[in-house]
Amino acid sequence: MTARAEIENVLGRASWGYDENDVDLIAAQFTEAATMTMQIGRDGDTIGPFEGREAIRKLHADSLAAQTDQRRHNLSNLVLVKETADSASTTANLTLLSIENGAVQVLSSGWYRDEFVRQGADWLIASRHIYLDLPY
Repeated sequence: MTARAEIENVLGRASWGYDENDVDLIAAQFTEAATMTMQIGRDGDTIGPFEGREAIRKLHADSLAAQTDQRRHNLSNLVLVKETADSASTTANLTLLSIENGAVQVLSSGWYRDEFVRQGADWLIASRHIYLDLPY
């Protein structure tokens, strides 16, 4: 499998983990020392950093616990910005859907900027910045 395909699978597993309320699957896509930040809106403050796999896991667990809807994360326009044998950088668009009371609505759009490292045979997210156009 190519590095790009492996990286796409990491992104897909992280999204699937959130959508299926599997915080262990989400956390497993990040390195132990991973960092994550978020910004909502062009003028929004940076939220985070959340430092370490467990902090990222807790952030997702807390977010999921506060939800009443079913989320669906749709990633598109994946660009492999940089790739070496042991690292890669990507950007991808995000469309965040909410399903509740028999209706589907777009909650937000935005993008992910991820830095990956190869650890053994696996690619993992070392850092993630999420930009959202609207709060979710």
